[in-house]
Amino acid sequence: MRAVQRGFTLIELLVVIAIIAVLIALLLPAVQAAREAARRAACVNNLKQMGIALHNYHDQVLAFPPGYIAAAPFLDGETDTAPGWSWASMILPQLEQSSLYSSLNLNLPVQHPANTTGTRVTLSGYLCPSDAAAVGPYPVYDGIGDVVAVVAPSSYAACAGDDASDVALGLANNGIGRGLFFRDSAIRIAAITDGTSQTVMLIERAWGITEGTWTGAIAGGFVTRGPFNPTPIWANATYLAPCLVLAHCNQLNSNSDADSGLDDGSSFHPGGANVLFADGSVHFVKSILRSVIGVNANGSTQYTPASLVWQALGTRAGGEIVSADSY
Repeated sequence: MRAVQRGFTLIELLVVIAIIAVLIALLLPAVQAAREAARRAACVNNLKQMGIALHNYHDQVLAFPPGYIAAAPFLDGETDTAPGWSWASMILPQLEQSSLYSSLNLNLPVQHPANTTGTRVTLSGYLCPSDAAAVGPYPVYDGIGDVVAVVAPSSYAACAGDDASDVALGLANNGIGRGLFFRDSAIRIAAITDGTSQTVMLIERAWGITEGTWTGAIAGGFVTRGPFNPTPIWANATYLAPCLVLAHCNQLNSNSDADSGLDDGSSFHPGGANVLFADGSVHFVKSILRSVIGVNANGSTQYTPASLVWQALGTRAGGEIVSADSY
């Protein structure tokens, strides 16, 4: 007697396929979340390494490095930034990049042909793994669309201060800000009277949103919108040279700012961005999509509560008291 061979019916096969599809649908978000957690942890490590380097620099020089170096008196924040070398270029030796640092001629402008090789070196420590658009050297343009330099990207910017501390113009058209880094700054720890644990040092600023660089404030150059900038294309879709390396505390991950959010922090981490404080600690700060509510009776700007807290963290000596659970 011949044995009966059993097999799957079409219905059973479809049920198995449906179950597998459901399991895959459940698994994929978990895998993506795990990958993002790893990328976020790597970003935190980048900032911590930069924090150590900045403090080692302070120990050697007795001050933090300048936001950027400018040899000439302040004029317009556009053409007067040369040689322009940034805080990030100053700490290269402290990040075990002594060879790269030695290859740069800091007496010459960033865009000088003698610095072409060094300024195009992409450093993984200056790139957040979630900032996938930052993959290599990119062109920096002037106001009429000509290329003034080709430089390596960065996912981080130094804090120039609060909203009043314009990253290019400063508080009173002088380039000076209330934060730790601005034009020719040399801030000592003793000057951080708000406390190092209450003062922002570096902010994530995704290159895919704002095309910044680690090299410097390139004279005549403009920072432009990254390919994934979520804000509408306003008239102010570029900003002056210091914004290539500096940001201020006003909004965070803005999706509606009239200046395209170029001078604010940003990231591709869901819900916020990593921030390095002056004590070397790294915190994840929630997104601040909107900063301005309206105008007060005295004509001053009325800010959202979240923006006021963020701005207070951006100043080094504002005298504000900020609770740790408020951000």
